[in-house]
Amino acid sequence: MKKLYYSIGEVSELTTVEPHVLRYWETIFKELSPRKNKAGNRIYREQDITFVLKLKELIQDKKYSTAGAKKFLEEQQEESGSSDTDTTDISFETKKDLKEIRAFLVKLQDKL
Repeated sequence: MKKLYYSIGEVSELTTVEPHVLRYWETIFKELSPRKNKAGNRIYREQDITFVLKLKELIQDKKYSTAGAKKFLEEQQEESGSSDTDTTDISFETKKDLKEIRAFLVKLQDKL
């Protein structure tokens, strides 16, 4: 079942981005601003997680600096004429499913 909100720990586990990095990215990217619940804990929505995955791809995989990633996202937004930067990305649910399949295959390979 799909959840409406995810904790920072769940987001960290799903995206393999450390919680302190998520909090740091919040200070740089205005698009990443999870709400807080009554206890003051961050609660992320799917669109937040999709944005985190995009940042991870740019910063950790493609080795952009945070300033470079910010500029890239701004240029991408200008080109599309929209504030939605993740329209062509694979959905969060699909990425989650693929991650689970990969983990299964790794376990299966270890048994062979």
